[in-house]
Amino acid sequence: MNGIEHISEAFAAAKSESRAALMPYFTLGYPTADISLAILEAIAGAGANLIELGIPFSDPLADGPTIQHSTQVALENGMNTGRCLELTDQLRRRGVDQPVLLMGYYNPILAYGVSRFAADAAMVGADGFIIPDLPPEEAGEIEAACRENQLALVYLLSPASTPERIRLIAGKTSGFLYLVSLTGVTGARKRLPADLRSFVSKVREDAELPIAVGFGISTPQQAREVGGIADGVIVGSALINAVDQAADPCRGAGDFLAGLRLALQ
Repeated sequence: MNGIEHISEAFAAAKSESRAALMPYFTLGYPTADISLAILEAIAGAGANLIELGIPFSDPLADGPTIQHSTQVALENGMNTGRCLELTDQLRRRGVDQPVLLMGYYNPILAYGVSRFAADAAMVGADGFIIPDLPPEEAGEIEAACRENQLALVYLLSPASTPERIRLIAGKTSGFLYLVSLTGVTGARKRLPADLRSFVSKVREDAELPIAVGFGISTPQQAREVGGIADGVIVGSALINAVDQAADPCRGAGDFLAGLRLALQ
């Protein structure tokens, strides 16, 4: 099964249970490499359907303070692109079999080598990439590398996207379509945007693939609301906050994710 098929299967399995897929994000190497692997194992066991693995970068333009802090700590721990691929391999060797998508910015991928990065990612068991600062107009090289290695390349849409942009992105993305719930950076929010439902409905007119919503989702109630209108729910900053606030990071992560999963039932 290739990466795109693996992702499709995960969304289909959640749909067969009449619920949205749960997709947590966590930064590789935070608070340490070993602990991040244990946390990822915990969230896999707590009900994640897909997992985003964050590649630390020094200038994470789309991320708010929580993820900025986690990536800075990970960088100080010596994390880099190659080490992230090693941890992905270790995660697979530990038995985590959910689809995993490497989420990161394009500069480290360019520095590593686009073709090499895609081939190495496929080799260690990644299923695709989410690259928030890469527009499709400049993505020809990595699109070709993803096709060659049968990996998904997921594009993002924001509420500011024009109808023409929505059609372009919906036709380019593979695996699923990532909807940014608000105009701004990642981070837990007290409430969801009032126009989120209409945004999802507008995108559905042009999207054939599953739609997942991220940015700002922080509570089980918010996850339930998003799960009622989208095919996938993405949670990152709130998960990292739960880890930071827990005496036992792995248990804190697992309990937080289990609460989100229960809300989606």
